[in-house]
Formats: sequence, structure tokens, C-alpha cells
Amino acid sequence: MANYSDIIIFSLFGSLFSLAGGILLLSRKKTAVMLAAYATPFAAGALLAAVFFDLLPESITKSTVDKAMASTLIGLLIFFLMERFLRWFHHHHEHKDMADIAPTSLVIVGDTIHNALDGVIIAAAFLVDVPTGIITTIAVAAHEIPQEIGDFGLLLAKKMSRAKVLIVNVTSALATVVMALVTFAIGSAEKLPLGIMLGLSAGFLLYIAASDIIPTVHQESSKSKIYDIKPFLLIFGVIFVGILIIFARKYGA
Repeated sequence: MANYSDIIIFSLFGSLFSLAGGILLLSRKKTAVMLAAYATPFAAGALLAAVFFDLLPESITKSTVDKAMASTLIGLLIFFLMERFLRWFHHHHEHKDMADIAPTSLVIVGDTIHNALDGVIIAAAFLVDVPTGIITTIAVAAHEIPQEIGDFGLLLAKKMSRAKVLIVNVTSALATVVMALVTFAIGSAEKLPLGIMLGLSAGFLLYIAASDIIPTVHQESSKSKIYDIKPFLLIFGVIFVGILIIFARKYGA
């Protein structure tokens, strides 16, 4: 059974670990760009495995098949609309276009909302059990690494100082911890429809993987080479997280 210390530790991991790529960008741009290139397909695989091997099965267990599928679809559509009409989910493949049109405040607000939603997802997973929470945290952190590199780069492109970029992103990352604690506190009182929340979370992560990260992998793949390691990294992400889920279920508390 998860407790508040689990939520604090893993939500901090999920939020602050993802900043590693952005911090690397401040000192070694080429290395950070390379990290993002290889972390992106792995993140897609990790998210897909978390959705289909963990979150969706748990959603079905906590509710019904119909409710789990419907909430997953609703989650996917909600985040599509948020990205399409509100422009809050400014993922890494949009940064080149948005650098000229998105005000700095929108970038910061969008990143904070994104981090807050990550906190809700992590806490909802821990309300099921600790293994599900850990697997979800790993998947969230994996996809946030290239995301944060993009955010750091966008703010730097807007002439924000390196120190201020770091402070802003660390502060924004704490929204993950705050929302994780709030969600866990409410859920502890059995006031949350957990199965539906897990379905919504699955829809969110599925949307990020399928509509955002995978197209980016295709765009960034070399057209001049027959062999490309990125598709194999995506498959490795699926296998790696899938194995983690199996061991977590077998040996986890």
C-alpha cells in the first residue's frame, strides 16, 4: 500500500529526473540533442507498454471494460482538444514553429499544467498499488526528458538567462509533486472513480506516444540510411517496461 512518502519520492523523481536533459542542454548542447534523439523513441515504447500492459488492465479491473475504453477515448480526445485549441501542450516537435509566436508566459503555463497532470497520473497509479505507480513514474519521466530539453531550448531562444530558465523549470516541475499529493489525499478518502481516472491517464499517455512522439521519430529518422536504430529503441522501450511490469507484479508489494 502506497503512502505519502512514496508519492513525494516518486513524483519528485518523475519531475526532477526529467530536468536532467534540460540541465545538460545548458552545458552541452550537442550531447543534450543526442540524448533527446535516442530518449524520444524509447519514451514512446515505454508509454505504450505502460498503457497496454498496466494502466488499461488496471482500469478494467477497477471499473468495467466499457467504462475503461470510454474513459481512455475521452482522455485522448480531451488532450487533443487542449493541444489543438488552447495550445497548452507545446510538445517538442512544435518548438521550432512556436519559438516565434508563443509568448514566454504561455510556455511556462503550459509546462506547469503538463507537469500538474503528470502528478495526477502518477498519484492515480499509486492508488492502485506501488508497482503500478513505479512503472507509471518511469514512463512519465522517460517522455518528459526530450520534452524538457525542448522547453529549455525554447526559453533560451527567447533570450531568457540560463539561471532563470533553470529556476523556472524547477519551480514548474514541483507542480507534479503538489498535484500528486492532492490527488493521493482525495483518493485516500475513496472519493475518486479510480478506474475512470486510470482510463483517462491511459488516454493521455497514448495520445502523447501515438500523435506526438512517434511522428517525431519518423520525422527525425535518416532517409539516407537503410538501417536506423530508433525503431529498435521504441521496441526496446516496450520490452523493457513490459519486463518491469511483469517483475513488479510478481515481486512488488
